[in-house]
Amino acid sequence: MAKISNCVQAVLICGVVGVGSLAGAQEVRPHYSLYGTPGLVEMPSAHVAPDGEASVSVNGFGLQQRVGLTFQLAPRITGTFRYAHFDHVRGPGTADTYDRSFDFQYNVVREGPWLPSVSVGLRDFAGTGLLTSEYVVATKTVSPDIRLTGGLGWGRLGTRNGFTNPLGVLASGFETRPNNDFGLGGTPSFSQYFRGDAALFGGVEWRLTPKFTLVGEYSSDAYVRETNNGNLDPQSPFNFGLTWTPSESSQISAYSLFGTDIGLSFTHVFNPVNRPNVSGLDPAPLPVRVRGAGATPMVLGPQSSESLQTTLTQAMAADGIELQAIEFAGTEVRVRYENSKYRSEAQAMGHVVRILSFLLPDHYESFVLEPTDRGIALSSTRLQRRDVERFSQSVGGTRGIYDSAEFGPARSADTLTTVQTDQSAFEWGVRPYSDLTLFDPTNPATFDVGIEAVARYEFSPAFVLSGAVRDRLWTNREGKASGSGSVLPHVRSDIGRYGQTGSLALSNLAAAWYGIPGDNLYSRLTVGYLEQMFGGISAELLWKRTDSPFALGAELNYVAQRDFDMGFGFQDYDVLTGHLSAYWKMDNGFHVQLDGGRYLAGDWGATLSVDREFANGWRLGAYATLTDVPFADFGEGSFDKGIRVTVPLDWTSGQPNRTAQSTTLNSLSRDGGARLAVEGRLYEVVRKGHFDNYENSWGRFWK
Repeated sequence: MAKISNCVQAVLICGVVGVGSLAGAQEVRPHYSLYGTPGLVEMPSAHVAPDGEASVSVNGFGLQQRVGLTFQLAPRITGTFRYAHFDHVRGPGTADTYDRSFDFQYNVVREGPWLPSVSVGLRDFAGTGLLTSEYVVATKTVSPDIRLTGGLGWGRLGTRNGFTNPLGVLASGFETRPNNDFGLGGTPSFSQYFRGDAALFGGVEWRLTPKFTLVGEYSSDAYVRETNNGNLDPQSPFNFGLTWTPSESSQISAYSLFGTDIGLSFTHVFNPVNRPNVSGLDPAPLPVRVRGAGATPMVLGPQSSESLQTTLTQAMAADGIELQAIEFAGTEVRVRYENSKYRSEAQAMGHVVRILSFLLPDHYESFVLEPTDRGIALSSTRLQRRDVERFSQSVGGTRGIYDSAEFGPARSADTLTTVQTDQSAFEWGVRPYSDLTLFDPTNPATFDVGIEAVARYEFSPAFVLSGAVRDRLWTNREGKASGSGSVLPHVRSDIGRYGQTGSLALSNLAAAWYGIPGDNLYSRLTVGYLEQMFGGISAELLWKRTDSPFALGAELNYVAQRDFDMGFGFQDYDVLTGHLSAYWKMDNGFHVQLDGGRYLAGDWGATLSVDREFANGWRLGAYATLTDVPFADFGEGSFDKGIRVTVPLDWTSGQPNRTAQSTTLNSLSRDGGARLAVEGRLYEVVRKGHFDNYENSWGRFWK
């Protein structure tokens, strides 16, 4: 305890000096630790990053290397996914280990003038136990450049100078930490949380200049396993570091660890709210023409509906919007269109409104807009032309036009006139592709790269045939794609064998038909080679009101497993699989989805997904699937779970684009809890054109 007392005294002295010498400097930025989370060197802090901020980090020292993704999921909730490499974890000369882990931290108290920030956290709470620990930590900014941290740790963070658990005063059973056979990993160790000896840790962050920060800590992690195995001989509980912040988005750190080792860290910080390119790169839309202000209609004299239709079709096509049907009814114009350019349907709607106001004669007083996707009319928005003119240039015009709009379901198509376009029904292209598989214990990353030819033929907007053929140019899977040892049907664990026996591979070839069979009902039927491993038939029905944050869905699939060469043949395995689904769009961009039913291996269970979507299209979420497959039969990880990130390309390029790049970081490709990867599921198709979703993206209406 004397060492702890000396450490606390040193921290307090540094804080007093900092208050006196550096008062008035700028606010201290978040500091990221060797674990890739806000913290000191290895110890956590209670600091909370700005809402939505994310960081990607590469850290390590001689025995451990870590790659992590940390995300501020909500103002008080921080989540981390980490992939670590442990050298000789069982002793010198033993095999290396690759391990996945998840962290969770909740900020209980926000920092105030007198109160520190206080957080509770779990580190590696559902892994193999190699990094498992819990903590309560407090952080206080004592000057603009000095931040002090002190905490109490359990598990791995309670192994240096530990003492009897103070929680034992509140309830029995906390004094000892039971041994836990983590087995295959992947399951929370509830019986261990906050149990056993506790230990103190603490430290200080001292920003010397706007770009350099000194960090010092007293560590409560004695590295017991590594010391007992003969891999490490720590000489000191004190760790020190120097962090260089060359820009607002990057941190580079060098650390002195245990008195014996050197650690290095690189962290890239970004916030989805802040795009890397300046705004305003979108092409300028047509201006709103205000009637009665000396402006002359672009369409002069009495015009037939056919002439107006042609003019509007050409103008909208030039803006990446396909006019599909139109109706002229007295002083009202109704247009049904498909947006192929703008990620936000609200932005596409704003462009359509500008075109209508610019080109239509003055006597048209109202516009009815019905966006579609895959031939499905998604909703209806009615705007008065006088409101469009009034709010187009006024302060608060975005909110004004939203409040004046009349939202509702799409009307019947019976009175609409279908628009004939010159657009070809057949489209094709060639693009590069990469296929990455992560987190195999012996092969952390395997991948293919090559070229892919894609094509689609549109029989009608609601009936499309599409497919893709790949040619692999390079792979590091050679000799690594052996058969799976899974006791379940190999519905996913053999994925590394697909496309390895030949050059050309048929990725998918399927026909999809979409419809609206009733009020608030949407349907999909897809037939063909649905994905890399399976082909067959998939049917789906979705119920969703245009003004509701809730939706219900049902999907039924009958599929057979494809041959490894990804040709036209099938193996001797088929399965009937399907799910009932419930969807809930919550406040602050959160989406919750619950799917229950039968999975590809014939197992029954449910999947819970929680995603957060930002107004600019960024999306990050996590999911977990539990089925009736025993953990031992599932294999490493015990059950399927992971996180997923979606980055819209218009966020990175600054140019309008509906394409997004999605990545899923999960356990190995196991067979339990595996679901068919059919393209174009209804909820994601439908919800973007419903006005309960416009609230998040309406700010782009006038862009």
